Amino acid sequence: MDRDLIGKQANVMETKVVSPQGKEIIIGDHRPIVLIGERINPFGKGPLKEAMKSGAMGPIQAEALRQVEAGADILIVSTAAFGLDENVVLPQVTKAVMGAVDVPLCLESRNPQALEKTLKLGCGKPIISSVTGEEAIQEQILPLIKQYKTALVILASDASGIPNNAAKRVDIISTIVKKAQEAGIGAEDLLADCVAESSAVNPMAAITTLETMKRVREQWGLNMVLGASNVSFGLPSRTVINAVFLSLAIQTGLTSAIVNAKLMKPYILAIDLLMGRDHRARRYTGYCRTILKPPVHKGSSEG
Repeated sequence: MDRDLIGKQANVMETKVVSPQGKEIIIGDHRPIVLIGERINPFGKGPLKEAMKSGAMGPIQAEALRQVEAGADILIVSTAAFGLDENVVLPQVTKAVMGAVDVPLCLESRNPQALEKTLKLGCGKPIISSVTGEEAIQEQILPLIKQYKTALVILASDASGIPNNAAKRVDIISTIVKKAQEAGIGAEDLLADCVAESSAVNPMAAITTLETMKRVREQWGLNMVLGASNVSFGLPSRTVINAVFLSLAIQTGLTSAIVNAKLMKPYILAIDLLMGRDHRARRYTGYCRTILKPPVHKGSSEG
């Protein structure tokens, strides 16, 4: 991150996460949006699920490297799927990713046994995703967050599902924040997920998400994360919809986004530029030089 370009802001929430090798990423206002790579999961990706089943981690490590090269700052690791023993596979995949790239991790699981086995590997300071409004999940996960000093995604969902109005989503998030604080977890280690849903199913979905974000920011000042691509599910030209939605969400206070980094990196950089988070446009122009640079072919006399 371009720390030298960002002045120290008073009373600004900052969430710090750290890779196993010590690389620090800071999520917060007035900083570039943090990209969380979404692709290490067993859904819709045959080779990755097969790798998780077989224990042959080559495809997992290759995908981790591709995402980081595409601009992901943090990588999700998700292994919860039918036919996979999460207690075995989550630590195994996490260890493989840790051996391939040097970025902080986001462990996506609500299985306390699998999470603890993974955290014992020495994961730096990862993000755990996620805790909902369900008391049983809070009771199982919050002690791990406190013990291992991780960050945590809190999700605007409870046993009844995802509410269809902003007020109820804010109520759920507020309840979880209070429970986390009672457990000794500071607000700086909480990321609120106000939930992005498909606009093909519900034309008010994006508006509800943005209104929830606005209220959470006003009430709690938390950093926020979204699985942004959910908003375009079932629609054509998804990248266009995702980019516009991200622009609106970032203006509302989004500070990190779960995305396909390869597709969304240029749009995020453009948004950062227009939001005044890219001094002298150095990050944007540097990226453009990288993608426009002609490849050096084998046998070339260059270099």
